[in-house]
Amino acid sequence: MARYVMALDQGTTSSRAMLFDHDGRVAGIAQREFPQIFPAPGLVEHDPEAIWASQLGTAQEVLRQASATPADIAAIGVTNQRETTILWEKATGKPIHNAIVWQSRLSAPICDDLIRRGLAPTIRAKTGLEVDAYFSGTKIQWLLDHVSGARQQAERGELLFGTVDTFLIWRLTGGKVHVTDHSNASRTMLFNINTLDWDDDLLRELRVPRSILPRVVPSSAVYGQTETSLFGAPIPIAGDAGDQQAATFGQACFAPGMAKNTYGTGCFMLLNTGDQPHPSTNRLLTTIGWALGTPQRPQVTYMLEGSVFVAGAAVQWLRDGLGIIQNSADVERLAQQVPDADGVYVVPAFVGLGAPYWDARARGAIFGLTRGSTAAHVARATLDAMAYQTRDLLEAMLADADEALQTLRVDGGAVVNDLLMQFQADILGVQVQRPVVRETTALGAASLAGLAVGFWRDQAELASHWALDREFTPAMPAEQRDRLYAGWKKAISRAREWEDD
Repeated sequence: MARYVMALDQGTTSSRAMLFDHDGRVAGIAQREFPQIFPAPGLVEHDPEAIWASQLGTAQEVLRQASATPADIAAIGVTNQRETTILWEKATGKPIHNAIVWQSRLSAPICDDLIRRGLAPTIRAKTGLEVDAYFSGTKIQWLLDHVSGARQQAERGELLFGTVDTFLIWRLTGGKVHVTDHSNASRTMLFNINTLDWDDDLLRELRVPRSILPRVVPSSAVYGQTETSLFGAPIPIAGDAGDQQAATFGQACFAPGMAKNTYGTGCFMLLNTGDQPHPSTNRLLTTIGWALGTPQRPQVTYMLEGSVFVAGAAVQWLRDGLGIIQNSADVERLAQQVPDADGVYVVPAFVGLGAPYWDARARGAIFGLTRGSTAAHVARATLDAMAYQTRDLLEAMLADADEALQTLRVDGGAVVNDLLMQFQADILGVQVQRPVVRETTALGAASLAGLAVGFWRDQAELASHWALDREFTPAMPAEQRDRLYAGWKKAISRAREWEDD
């Protein structure tokens, strides 16, 4: 009898492998960072081989840690940094270029052209997405147009496209399986979330050959098995979801009206809207959370999503760019040296602004500095910015959903910061719930895989595993909350459209 499900959690700055037992508890974890590549301001890339090596290495390491064999693993679930785009040669498996990371603004001119051509409403209606360089479709077009010979290779059927989940599954299966799930497909700007298929009109407009695209499969299903050489025996691969959707599943937000927010490199809030897409009038994304069922009859759950491009990455900037902390964990201690930010606002628009602004030309800024401002005030304002950006998302989300939110479930690396979580509850005016298992992205991937192979019975059993660690209750007077947030909106207005065309 298998004892664990393994989750491969391939993130923007590191790869992790985790083991979960029948009770949904963490039984092992291994993590490795890999290099970030910044070719020019606003551009972000990864070496696909570094992604693969770090992810495979952590999977092998976590098995050694737990003294586990492949027979102990019921299945593997994959979750990934979304929208990051890789093209590789079908015959050799060799990537033709670095991965273009979701944060990269490389294809912003292509997006501007789509908007000028009046295609934004059509793209929004078909995909639920804004026209933005964030998504994969325009990254694919850029690679095909700028890598020598790539378009000709693609037209001859010699190239494959994948977001990171697809690339990992392809590598894990020795090139036998080229798939993605509905959640990742819905982030490409090429997938019609109404028909649940790649959209021929959008493929034509973005000049992307259908032949390079993966087959779209449910988020919970057995896709294939790992190559024997990787772990010593085959292991079923049975779960796949983009990181934010996986975190929502891991938070057991199974009912319409439930919401979670993840504080990672970026910040992502998702609200379950049920089995029908819910168009946004407030520049949020309508996206697919997950699909259960069969490929022929997928049972799709839709979400409203707000995406903040820079959240925890701003703390890394305090560490690596400004050098005012040595480790990311030091930020809370530094910020606690002052009672508040004393009028300082940090707008971390290093790669533009995501929802609800969608301003690729915004840039980072610090406002409200005086001679009395210190590194502690900047650290405090950087944490505050995560909470303010979350309120931006929540206000847009509640306007779309037309219902009040009583509690927000939270996860991600930054939720260990009690100072941030209390300020988040204060600035939102709602309860913030932090679960015992905070690695909900990996848990969601494991849950999807475990469901597919019968390791867990159903979603009710998964929901029973969710346990509260701490609830943060709003304590800030409404007048103070509104005054602070008004200052944030003022700072945002100053940082917008900073870059010239």
